[in-house]
Amino acid sequence: MARGLKVLSALDSAKTQYYHFKAIIIAGMGLFTDSYDLFSITLITKMLGRIYYSDHQEIRQVNPVVVSALVSVALLGTAFGQLLFGRLGDLKGRRHVYGIALLLMLTSSLASGFSICTTKRACVLLSLGFFRFFLGLGIGGDYPLSSTIMSEFANKRTRGSFIAAVFSMQGFGILASATVTMVVCLVFRSGSKPATAFDVPPEADVAWRLILMIGSVPAALTYYWRMMMPETARYTALVEQNVLQAAKDMEKVLDVSMSQITEEHPLPPATNVAYPLLSREFLWRHGRDLFACSANWFLLDIVFYSQVLFQSEIYKRYLNEKDDEDVYQEAFHLARIQAILAVCSTIPGYFFTVYFIDRVGRVKIQMMGFFFMAVSFFALGFPYYSHWTKGENHDNKGFMVIYGLAFFFANFGPNTTTFIVPAELFPARFRSTCHGISGAVGKVGAIIGSVGFLWASHKEKEEGYPKGIGMKASLIILGGVCIVGMFVTYFFTKETMGRSLEENEDEQSHHAEEYNDL
Repeated sequence: MARGLKVLSALDSAKTQYYHFKAIIIAGMGLFTDSYDLFSITLITKMLGRIYYSDHQEIRQVNPVVVSALVSVALLGTAFGQLLFGRLGDLKGRRHVYGIALLLMLTSSLASGFSICTTKRACVLLSLGFFRFFLGLGIGGDYPLSSTIMSEFANKRTRGSFIAAVFSMQGFGILASATVTMVVCLVFRSGSKPATAFDVPPEADVAWRLILMIGSVPAALTYYWRMMMPETARYTALVEQNVLQAAKDMEKVLDVSMSQITEEHPLPPATNVAYPLLSREFLWRHGRDLFACSANWFLLDIVFYSQVLFQSEIYKRYLNEKDDEDVYQEAFHLARIQAILAVCSTIPGYFFTVYFIDRVGRVKIQMMGFFFMAVSFFALGFPYYSHWTKGENHDNKGFMVIYGLAFFFANFGPNTTTFIVPAELFPARFRSTCHGISGAVGKVGAIIGSVGFLWASHKEKEEGYPKGIGMKASLIILGGVCIVGMFVTYFFTKETMGRSLEENEDEQSHHAEEYNDL
C-alpha cells in the first residue's frame, strides 16, 4: 500500500528543488556543531594545560585522566541522546523533538563556555564536563533526526547524496573550529602578547571560552527554520496514517499541486501487522540490518576517534618545542595543521561521497573506505619506529600524506555511509530509533578508541600517561579493525542505492507471513 500513495510517489520522483538545499543546511548545522566541538576540544585542552596546570618554571599538559573524561563524557551524552531522541522521533514525530535537540545543543554549548568558575581548576573542569554531557545529549539527538528527516524529504534518485551533504557539514565544522581558534588567538595575542612562553595572560581564560561558544552561532541561526519545517510526509502518512495532512504539508514545501498528490478515493485501513520494537518478530525482520549498521558504526568509531586524538602525536612533528611558544602560538599552530588536513583530506572525502554515493553504491564505498584506511594504518604502523620516527630527518611529509589519506577514505567511506544506511533500511515507525541504536553502539566504539587507544599509544611513560603498547602496535590494531569492518560490510550490509524507502513498508506483510509460518 505504501508505494501506491501518490504523495510518497511524488516524493520519490520529485526533481531537486530549492527546499532540498534548504533542508540540507538546516539539518546539517547539528553535525557542524558536533565536529566543531570534537575538534576544538583537542585544541582547547592545550590552552587549559597552560592556564590551569603550568607555572612560570614549567609548561604542563592537562592531566590525561581529565582529557579522557572530557572526551568520554560528551560521547556518553551523545550515546544517550541518540537512544532517547531516536526513539522520541518515532513516537512523537521528527519535527516535534527536532527543535528540542538543537536548543539543548545551543544552551549547553554556551554554558560550556561560561563554565561557572574562572579561577579554581577543579571547578572549571567539572563544570565543563557537566555541560559537555548535555551538549553530547543534544548532538546525539541530532544524529538520528537529521538523517531520518533528510532521507524522508529526499527523492529516490539522489537520496544518498542529500544525506551525505548533510553529513558533510562536519567537514566545515572542523575547518571552522580551526579557523576560529586561529583568529581568536591572533586577536588576543595582539592585545596581550605574553612576555615569555611561560607567561599566560588572564585574557587567555576568556579566549578558550569564546572559541567554544562561537561554534553554536551557525546552529542558532537555523533554529527558526528548523521549527518551521513541516513533519515529513512519510511519517505523517505511514505512522500517523494521515495521508491528507501529508499531502498538505508537501504542497507547502515542494513544487507540486495538491491535485497531483491527493488520493482520489478513501484509503482502506492499514493492514500491516503491528509489532513492538522489543519483540522476536522485530529481530526476525530487522535484526540482521540492525546488527550490520551497529557493528559497522562501532568498528568505524573505534578507528575514527582514535585517529582524531592521535593528532597530538602527528602535530609534534611540525611544532616547535613548547618552551619556545606561548599559549596563543601553540594553539594557533595546532589549529593551522588541523585546517590544512580539513581542506586537503577531510572535506574532499565528503565531497567525493556526495558525488559517488548514488553512482557507486553504499556497500562498495564503505568496503573501499575500510580497505584503504587499513592500508594507510598498516603503512604508518609497521615501519613507525624504523622509518617514520628514526633520526632527525625522518619523513614528515610522507607520514602526513598517508595520515591524510586515512582521513580522506574515512570520509569517502564508512564515516559517511554508516550515517546514511540506517536511515534507509528500516520502516518509518522504527527508522530514527534504529538509527539512534546504531549510532549509540558506535559511540561505545568511540569511547574505546578515544580513551583506550589514547592511553595505549604511549610506548613509555610520558606527559602523565602510563606505559602502553606504543604507536606501532596501536596503528596496526586499528588497521585490523578496518579489515573486520570490511568483512562485516561484505557479509551483512544491504545495498540501498535506488531503493525506495517504502519498500521497507511493503516488505512487512511478506516477512510477517514467513514469520507466522515458522
